[in-house]
Amino acid sequence: MWNSGNLKPHLNCSLLNTSTTRISCVGWTTADELYSCSDDHQIIKWNLLNGETAQVVKLPDDIYPLDLHWFPKSLGGKRQTHAENFVLTSSDGKFHLISKTGRVEKSVEAHCGAVLAGRWNYEGTALVTVGEDGQIKIWSKSGMLRSTLVQQGTPIYSVAWGPDSEKILYTSGKQLIIKPLQPNAKVLQWKAHDGIILKVDWNSVNDLILSAGEDCKYKVWDSYGRLLYSSLSHEYPISSVAWALDGELFAVGSFHTLRLCDKTGWSYALEKPNTGSIFNIAWSTDGTQLAGACGNGHVIFAHVVEQRWVWKNFGITLTKRRTMEVRNVLNDAVDLLEFRDRVIKASLNFGHLVVSTSLQCYIFSVKNWNTPLIFDLKEGTVSLILQAERHFVLFDGGGIYLYSYEGRLISTPKFPGMRTDILNGQTVSLSSDTLAIRDKSDEKVIDLFEPLSGKPLGDGKPLSHKTEIVEIALDQKGLTNERKIAFIDKNRDLYITSVKRFGKEQKIIKIGTMVHTLAWNDTCNILCGLQDTRFTVWYYPSVVYVDKDLLPKTLYEKDASEFSKSPQILSFVGNQVTIRRADGSLIHISISPYPAILHEYVNNLKWEDAIRLCRFVKDQTLWACLAAMAIANKDMNTAEIAYASVGLLAFAIDKVQYISSIKDLPSKESRMAHILLFSGNVQDAETLLLQAGLIYQAIQVNINLYNWERALELAVKHKTHVDTVLAYRQKYLDDFNKKETNQRFLQYAEGASILWKLNNIGIEFLFYRKRQMLRGGGVCC
Repeated sequence: MWNSGNLKPHLNCSLLNTSTTRISCVGWTTADELYSCSDDHQIIKWNLLNGETAQVVKLPDDIYPLDLHWFPKSLGGKRQTHAENFVLTSSDGKFHLISKTGRVEKSVEAHCGAVLAGRWNYEGTALVTVGEDGQIKIWSKSGMLRSTLVQQGTPIYSVAWGPDSEKILYTSGKQLIIKPLQPNAKVLQWKAHDGIILKVDWNSVNDLILSAGEDCKYKVWDSYGRLLYSSLSHEYPISSVAWALDGELFAVGSFHTLRLCDKTGWSYALEKPNTGSIFNIAWSTDGTQLAGACGNGHVIFAHVVEQRWVWKNFGITLTKRRTMEVRNVLNDAVDLLEFRDRVIKASLNFGHLVVSTSLQCYIFSVKNWNTPLIFDLKEGTVSLILQAERHFVLFDGGGIYLYSYEGRLISTPKFPGMRTDILNGQTVSLSSDTLAIRDKSDEKVIDLFEPLSGKPLGDGKPLSHKTEIVEIALDQKGLTNERKIAFIDKNRDLYITSVKRFGKEQKIIKIGTMVHTLAWNDTCNILCGLQDTRFTVWYYPSVVYVDKDLLPKTLYEKDASEFSKSPQILSFVGNQVTIRRADGSLIHISISPYPAILHEYVNNLKWEDAIRLCRFVKDQTLWACLAAMAIANKDMNTAEIAYASVGLLAFAIDKVQYISSIKDLPSKESRMAHILLFSGNVQDAETLLLQAGLIYQAIQVNINLYNWERALELAVKHKTHVDTVLAYRQKYLDDFNKKETNQRFLQYAEGASILWKLNNIGIEFLFYRKRQMLRGGGVCC
């Protein structure tokens, strides 16, 4: 949703009343069924399909419910045996395990004083409770005490599990504390509010923390305790906050106030219903609606509407829960799309609109809005839709499903420990031939899959990095063997690498620092990102595999201070980039259309047209891109012209001369090897020469690079030119007034007769010239 457009939702609210006393907590069983608990000791079931309510159970008069949390329904598609149960905490110091039918399975004495909150972890293997006695206790799913994690002197009002279920976030007066379950692990603590903190929530998808307090503010934090957003002071204390499951939205509740916010903190919508204080907020599993427990005995239901998606000249708005309006801004034509069930997720990109409802998936072409392709869904809780040019992928609680735009199921990729509920648009990327997923169990690893088969790509080895990865993106055009993936790591460094592994090690190259967000163009392999205080466009990121010296010449940079703090790139379509600022406003940036045209010419091998375009535009950036593209495609004539036109750079003259010398080489293999050398791929060049039987050239390459031991090793192995290697080595030592100390060279020098003649001025000059080129411009021949 976020990749294909922008979102501008609002809330449709309705108040329902079955109690005259305070509603303390609410929880969804399905997207259409809600349980609520109130101070009159009743647990009520709400059916939103038919509007009926029913009493599930009447609790004893001494039990005042405070918090409710349902057992996780599924993990990796496997339904849990306890999924029909929920935990209810109460003021009498107990928590109760209650079935969906209202039967109290177990009541456990847990705390001295009220049990203020209870939460299952994401796997359903543990339960945490907190109380007025300042203790945090961990229990098994059957209610057996495992440990007392924390004991403090002040009440703990709220608690949340970390995304990996290995940490606990809890309140301590004005402080927030993250406590790992492992003993002696480092505890993170910071002052978060100026008043007592009442509620916290920690999202498993985006790893962000919400807090709300009596200082009348709500705040957004990252998992390191760094403040990302702080609201203005409200009129009343903030009594509840809750994340939507996908981490894109959250809701805030206060006295007569319900607010819908973006994950970065700013507000989409503000409602002022007659609710009293909203003590508890729960989102439905599909993220389309929420419910709130109100102090005046009402339950408030709110539906998210007015979502909007934009692609090129089409704008689509979700006007009602089952209705979309399509507007073509070119001719102002309007189409209405009606659905049988409520819309849960949608994505608009690559000429197609994909919509998932609670039961079905609809595929529309922008050329025809009247006859969609429709197929049934296994699960009605699609959490993410990603599109590529040829197909799209759906993520739900049960798995990953790749479909063609004809509605045909292509594959269902699987990997160990798969949890699709925690994936988002930053940790998953799709192209025509690759699906990339950052591994949640090891965030330094990216799993790569082949969409057509669903199997791991290539040799099955994932892409591994030295630091945790926070965002990934695949380029969309080009051949499979040339597919690139860009990613940002925890240090905010931007790297690029080939998806397919060539050689023993993956060649990962850094191309940017302090990068906060990125996006590939949808029609050509141009990358854009926000880099510290600059908006940067990498017109040809693969230049780093050809000639790193050209990288700065292929960039477009623009001051980004006007975008304020923490902007996000929403889309990069055509030559227009859409950026959302931290205050929610949208900014559109247009870049030059010429690099995209150059990419198209090169992809179609129209070198003459590419040269004419560069001569017409007269831009050094275009010439630098063309030079790198020509080398990558081994067109040395175009490369020579482009390098000569880049400018009077220190390295350009040497490189033009070297390219000219490559063109004159007699054999194809030799030319290919020297092109590889030009790009710095020494090992590949040597391998190519050896396979072609050009032993002397392979030896000479290592001599020119001063890889003396490798040169001698090749000469000895192939029993040729040992004396040549020794002669060059001796000449090198003489130039620097050094004596031989390498035992291997001394051994072979004893039995060799070295005849080194300096009367050949051409050879001596060539030797000198090559060394100068290697030192000055990084070019080796």
